[in-house]
Amino acid sequence: MKPLLAGSSKYAKYFLPNYFIWKLSPIDNAIYLTFDDGPTQELTQKILNILTEKNIKASFFIVGENIIKQPELYQQIINAGHEVGNHTYNHLKGWDSSTISYLKNVLKASKLIKTKLFRPPYGKTSLGQANCLKKRFKIIMWSILTYDFDKNVSPEECLSLSLEVKPGNIVVFHDNIKSQKNLLYALPLFIDFCQSKGYIFKTISEGLN
Repeated sequence: MKPLLAGSSKYAKYFLPNYFIWKLSPIDNAIYLTFDDGPTQELTQKILNILTEKNIKASFFIVGENIIKQPELYQQIINAGHEVGNHTYNHLKGWDSSTISYLKNVLKASKLIKTKLFRPPYGKTSLGQANCLKKRFKIIMWSILTYDFDKNVSPEECLSLSLEVKPGNIVVFHDNIKSQKNLLYALPLFIDFCQSKGYIFKTISEGLN
């Protein structure tokens, strides 16, 4: 029997509101900026430089094996005051994994990433996986996916998607080589747009509190 699917299904946010967090408090015109998949040698430092220049904090959903590859960059994220979340150890897709193997992978990452936040790669988990995960983590999804990783999406289109942002939205960019061109174009302009609207950037935990 195939597992019941959750995660990025368009029905999940309506029928499983206690499993996943798709948006947070709009108080103070807050925006919640997140980055998935890092740290990477190609992009993490560039992202950190932009965030430092704009004087904002973000939440990074980290792949465990990338910490092993880039421990210094991971520490730089921490030292800069940004928040980290668990994104599995091997960027595992829940829909293609048994519940046991998936949870083992998440817990393996937890040995490196001390956090109560989790985001499933591809936004895909089975209901069984999500039911177990929510006992230990806040499962953070998103309001806006910028598609910065998609080779068929231009930098201008990526920016246009991000500019649909509203207070309380969780916005996802990606810290991986596929996203580099789109992210480096869109991210600074997205931040400038938000700040021009009087929006304030907060971490996920600040929104949860």
